[in-house]
Amino acid sequence: MAEPKKIHIDELRVGMFITKLDRDWLDTPFLLQGFVVEDRDDIDVVAEFCEYLWVDETKKAQRHSFDSAVIRASRRETPQTQTSIYKEHRSMVRAFSAARIESKSMLNNIRFGNAINTQNARATVKQCVDSIIRHPDALLWMARIRESQEYTAEHCLNVSILAIAFGRHLGFDRQELEQIGLCGLLHDVGKMRVPLDIINKPEALTDKEMKMMRSHTVHGRNLLMSTPDLMHGVIDSAYCHHERLDGTGYPRKLKAQNISRITRIITIVDAYDAMTADRVYDKAKTTTEALKIIYDNRGTQFDDELALEFIKTIGLYPAGCIVELSAGYVGIVIECNPKARHLPVVLVVLDKEKKPMPKYREVNLLDIKSGRVPKHFLVKKEWKNGTFGLFTRDFQDYFLNAKS
Repeated sequence: MAEPKKIHIDELRVGMFITKLDRDWLDTPFLLQGFVVEDRDDIDVVAEFCEYLWVDETKKAQRHSFDSAVIRASRRETPQTQTSIYKEHRSMVRAFSAARIESKSMLNNIRFGNAINTQNARATVKQCVDSIIRHPDALLWMARIRESQEYTAEHCLNVSILAIAFGRHLGFDRQELEQIGLCGLLHDVGKMRVPLDIINKPEALTDKEMKMMRSHTVHGRNLLMSTPDLMHGVIDSAYCHHERLDGTGYPRKLKAQNISRITRIITIVDAYDAMTADRVYDKAKTTTEALKIIYDNRGTQFDDELALEFIKTIGLYPAGCIVELSAGYVGIVIECNPKARHLPVVLVVLDKEKKPMPKYREVNLLDIKSGRVPKHFLVKKEWKNGTFGLFTRDFQDYFLNAKS
């Protein structure tokens, strides 16, 4: 077997398989230790982090390596934002709080046996669509602020927001965005027919309890079928969002050909939001951990193409996540750069010793490309919310008070 060949970054070509870098993999955004170079974008990103590397010219690697999917912008035209991130935060902070209250009220009404107020649900979704169109990162930031006691209501609203952002990335028109948003908001209404002691049980469920939990998909279908003026996709996504392409899901063990595209979207978004939230039986995963799981399960649990597009939608470092930079500084991501998602705009709040900065510093990592910002500001790692005593919710006032 031939030994990996050491080359200069200038010699790196599309199709080569990188096995080693001239620095620790953990000091880069590459999650897998070894991946195929799929296009010029990959070469540009590698060049930002190292000068020399080792390649295996004999190794055959599959297309769509996870790292490539995560760091590369979408091939389609990226929708333009219509306002600044600061203005959108100020515009939506009260509206988002009201949407959370409405989501909780809607689910409580269902638990008490009342009908779904579709007019209020549609109004909530419409507000979210308007905001995502103007600037998606404001709502995506707010969706990371969670209260553990309100998981189901927050999860439903977050899935709606994420589905709308995903639809925007996929090129959906406004009507389609409102439809996919309503699917997300109502996908888990069936859980209101499951006993709370089962939903909130911190230990593993018994077989009987698991059967009751899984019945929420059937309850959701029945609730939504009795609700007038709902498109079929809303009912289908509530009924089928736990089906898997390989036929091992529930409740009907459907295979790929029988699972609609809209349901496949909700399945991915539902799983991602669940994995990145603290639940009674599991701690939150980081963005990169959750996306890696989605990537690894594409083609079996998740639609292959949509999984890759969702990874591009979210990116390695979405708005609101806590990141450590190569030099040791710690910050919180303000917004993404759609064409270079590994180079977000970061609010630096802790110094190299992890002590509070006397004055926060806002840094656009895209400026690393032009040399205006040094390379030691590259993101080294994402940390879970609460690490270093930093919580997303504590920085909401920054946007409300910013002059931009």
